[in-house]
Amino acid sequence: MEDKPKSDLIRGFLFACTEKSEAECLERSLFATEKIYGPVVIRIRKGDLLFLNNLDTNKLYGVFKAIGDGKPNIEQGAFGGRYPYQVKVEAIGEIVPLTDAKKILKGMKIGRNTPILKGKLVTLLKHFLSTQKQAELPIFTPRVTSNDLIQELIESILNDQQPMDIEEEIPIVESTTFWDFPRQSYGLTPKGNNKYAGVTPALIIYNMVWRYTEPGDFIVDPMCGSGTTLDVCKAEKRRAIGYDISSARPDIIQNDARHIPLEDSSVDMVFIDSPYGDNIKYNDHPDNIGRISSESEEFYDELEKSMKESHRILKEGKVIGWLIGDQWVRHKFTPVGFKIYDRLCKYFEPMEIICVARRGQSSNTDAWHNRARRFNFYLRGFKYLIIMRKASKVSRRDRPRKVEWAYYKRG
Repeated sequence: MEDKPKSDLIRGFLFACTEKSEAECLERSLFATEKIYGPVVIRIRKGDLLFLNNLDTNKLYGVFKAIGDGKPNIEQGAFGGRYPYQVKVEAIGEIVPLTDAKKILKGMKIGRNTPILKGKLVTLLKHFLSTQKQAELPIFTPRVTSNDLIQELIESILNDQQPMDIEEEIPIVESTTFWDFPRQSYGLTPKGNNKYAGVTPALIIYNMVWRYTEPGDFIVDPMCGSGTTLDVCKAEKRRAIGYDISSARPDIIQNDARHIPLEDSSVDMVFIDSPYGDNIKYNDHPDNIGRISSESEEFYDELEKSMKESHRILKEGKVIGWLIGDQWVRHKFTPVGFKIYDRLCKYFEPMEIICVARRGQSSNTDAWHNRARRFNFYLRGFKYLIIMRKASKVSRRDRPRKVEWAYYKRG
């Protein structure tokens, strides 16, 4: 365990394989997975403990150690390119197989998107300690008895000063067009400031970066607010710049989103959570677009300048996400989302519209719900996340498409 700094928490991670991919994992000393588990892999550090679960044989192999950090495409040709998120490993002593892996992992509530920490890690290692049979895998040459090394690992973990109950479930990307996040942030460190007016839910940005970018890509938020985008990008190993017309913290650059000081076609993704009217007082800056009513065309004209700038700095084929809500005030409804969508279509190709549930608004109280029923109006229950792409020279919309629909008989 000399590879890991003593200040770091000893952690474990679970990888999966099949009978077909098991041999390649072991021959290459390389564990790998698809992009949906990329957020897990990029958190693996040199010295972390790893376990390999063969889903076909229901066996769990251990114990392995990461000999480098997890990252994409360590060996690009491995596994036919199907599993780009990878980590190099070495076995700690003999490889020991545990049978009935599914029952063990389910009983311990261990999944592929949750680091295995102190208490659970010790318990799992004790399973290997009690299994005397050596796996019949000749690829690795035993050096010393596994039991001695596993016992040493257990003692190191128990001597660690970190508490037993720290646990961080790493989110899996959303699979539908309805997103509902109970908390503003995620993980063990805050993302943005949940006291900031109109703060962006961090998992919106998390889903955007993992859907449309890779680690190391460059992301820009021209209306950065309390810095949620910067915090998410740091956690997910993306480069980011945040601008705002009134900077809330030192790493947010004071700048107007209608004039972004970046070169053409230099950015891998843009995310904007803009005002949707003059309903929130963000700051006292005289040029703040949030001082203009969304009932006025001036509001959309000014936001369109930000759209045009975002289009200029985006690379071809890259994505912009725009979070926006509608307005109902004094008996008048304004479809702000539709109006923003219409303006965005001047510059970008539509990709998707996500419905994001609103949870933290001040009107989410019994008193306001009662008023909405009594006086026959609706509280704003969702925002739109409009996802669009800067067209390539050969637009996807211009390519011939063939769609085969499935038809089902009724009754």
